[in-house]
Order: sequence, then structure tokens, then C-alpha cells
Amino acid sequence: MSLDAPRLERLRDALAAALAIDDGGSADVAAEIARVQDHLAAGAGAPAILPEPTRHPLTEHLAAAIEATAARFPALADALRPLFAELPWRYGYGARADLPGLENRMGWTEIVGPAAPFRNASVCLGLTFLAPDTHYPDHRHPAVELYRIVAGHPSWTVESETRRLSAPAAVLHRSGARHAMASGGQALLAIYSWTGDVMSPSVWSAPAAPAN
Repeated sequence: MSLDAPRLERLRDALAAALAIDDGGSADVAAEIARVQDHLAAGAGAPAILPEPTRHPLTEHLAAAIEATAARFPALADALRPLFAELPWRYGYGARADLPGLENRMGWTEIVGPAAPFRNASVCLGLTFLAPDTHYPDHRHPAVELYRIVAGHPSWTVESETRRLSAPAAVLHRSGARHAMASGGQALLAIYSWTGDVMSPSVWSAPAAPAN
């Protein structure tokens, strides 16, 4: 099914609503949700710029993750089903010899942001996806990042602390914080937002290991 503005608007609104659920989390998470909402409201009304589908290989794993999402986030699952394969999924890192094929097993699609279908220079909103048994190694970025897990049971590391998480947990990464995720046996699907410096890209926290 082709992308169109009404379907993208429905997805944008479902993402924002799911990110903002009251799960009894920390005051810091609640404050970041409020910031994201303020930035989204300030950019409301901008018309959608329809992207070209990327046909990313990871979309073959997405259908099962969307059905897992439906249990807690039915509106989000309904918004994703008709268009997940048509979204502009991408992987923004350069190739690494010690991570062969990672670019085919993880990626993200940005719905709101400086270069997204809904243009906004102060906030990013989208989805990150990791196929089963995929490790997203230590990385960092200047933006403040909030994740809302909607499917999966990932192992999540922030600085030196690792936890096993499940939907609908929220994870807040402060500016420059090192973090990593591993999906385990089930795919990870999570909503993300960026505030602050949303223009500087994410980078690996450590150099690539030498090739064998």
C-alpha cells in the first residue's frame, strides 16, 4: 500500500501518543515527554513531504514485531500495518569489518525531524528496529534521546548499567551518554525521540575492532 499524507499523519499521532503514555516512570522521563510534546505542537500543521520507500531488508522481520506491538499499543499497530514496508528505513553508520551485515539487521525510520516527512528542526520522532539476535553496539550522540519499547525484551546498557527491559518501558539517554542494545531472540521495536542537538549524528563510542 502506498504512502500518503493521511496515513503518515495517523502514524505520527500514534507514535506521539504511545511515547507519552503514563507508565509511572521517573520525573526525568515525564519532563522529556513534555519537551517532546511542546516541540511537536510548535511544528503542528506542517504538510507531509512524502518520502521514497527504501525497501530495507529488515522489513521482512517487521510484521511479527507489529503483531507483538498490538497487545499494548493497538493504535500504533493499526497505523503501522498498512505502510511499514513503504517507510524510509535507513542505517546511518559506515561499514565496519567487525559488524558484517549489521546494516541489514537494524535501522530506523524518522517521521518527524529536520529531514523527515514532517519537517521540524527541534525534535525527531520515529521508530528503531532490531531484528532478532542483533546487537547494536555502544554509541552516543549530543541529542537527548527517549525510547519507548513497544515490542521485544531487549538487553539495554546505559553507561555501565545493563538491564533486561520489556514493553512499555521507557529509557532516557542524556546528551553524550554511551548506550547499547541487544534484541535477543525476539525483534526489538521502539519509538524514539530526540531533543536538543538534533542535527549532529550518532557515532560509535569506540573504534572498530580489527578484522580477523
